[in-house]
Amino acid sequence: MSVASTVTFRASLGDMDPESSAYMTLQPPPPATPPTPELAREGMRRARPFNQPDLPHVAMTREFTVPGKGGAFQVRYYRGNATLTDDALPVQVYFHGGGWVIGDLDSHDWVCRAVANAANCAVVSVDYRLAPEHVFPAAFDDAVAATRWVFANAAMLKIDPERIFVGGDSAGGNLAATVALALRDDAHIKLRAQVLTYPIVDLTFEYDERFEKGVALNNGGMRDFIDKYVPDVGQRRDWRCSPFFAQSLKGLPPALIILAGFDPLYDEGEAYAARLKAEGVPVTVTRFPGQMHGFLSRPKLLPKSLDAIAGIAAFVESHA
Repeated sequence: MSVASTVTFRASLGDMDPESSAYMTLQPPPPATPPTPELAREGMRRARPFNQPDLPHVAMTREFTVPGKGGAFQVRYYRGNATLTDDALPVQVYFHGGGWVIGDLDSHDWVCRAVANAANCAVVSVDYRLAPEHVFPAAFDDAVAATRWVFANAAMLKIDPERIFVGGDSAGGNLAATVALALRDDAHIKLRAQVLTYPIVDLTFEYDERFEKGVALNNGGMRDFIDKYVPDVGQRRDWRCSPFFAQSLKGLPPALIILAGFDPLYDEGEAYAARLKAEGVPVTVTRFPGQMHGFLSRPKLLPKSLDAIAGIAAFVESHA
């Protein structure tokens, strides 16, 4: 089919949820220019205690080193608190958000623990290489390598190789969607489903002018992330970074797409869901109209995160 970049969806803005409004009042004025990657990463680390409650206990965590095209990288493995040691669990391979520039295993530690406990599953969180030090397709290559590693090491990890999910938020949702495409025709790995939380799917997208300011992720911030990850504009229609431009989406695993109303990525998320449905992929869309981008990993201040975690768990359990 011909893939058009014109998107007809548009967020129908009502009121921000009270906690979202309160969150924005706590934020300092945005800088005149985007911060350096180092400062942005440090800012995310410093904000974590304010955004996230104490880490929930899980049955197990371990870290492993995974070989990749550009060198080895780390993953963190979790088993839900109520799971049994020797059970071959369903597993979600999780890719953290942060615009491919910020974020790490610790930034989404709470999310991964919460999902593992709520869904009684295993989670493998991936510390993929970040831009601008490592530009496209570095993160994509690491995401695919991590998923293949999980499949190849199913016995050691005590997971079921026939019940592998991919998931992630924002840039991580982008990586989950592209991994699903990369493995669609794999003779051995058959992904069970994909969980895409406010995913980036079109790096050529023209963002809604209503999100130039006043939201956790604004249009300028999103453009800066894209510039750092895929500085070559000519590559931005490559499906490995813009899954919306894949020639076909047929045969992909079922998808859960979670969207926030006050988010530059809302419209492209709706467009991707519509295209998946049109090409025969089962899709569940959960909308949080009063929330902002990033709410999943900020449960302390944005408690609708807990509803999203419950929805992810229900989806995983229903497809496991």
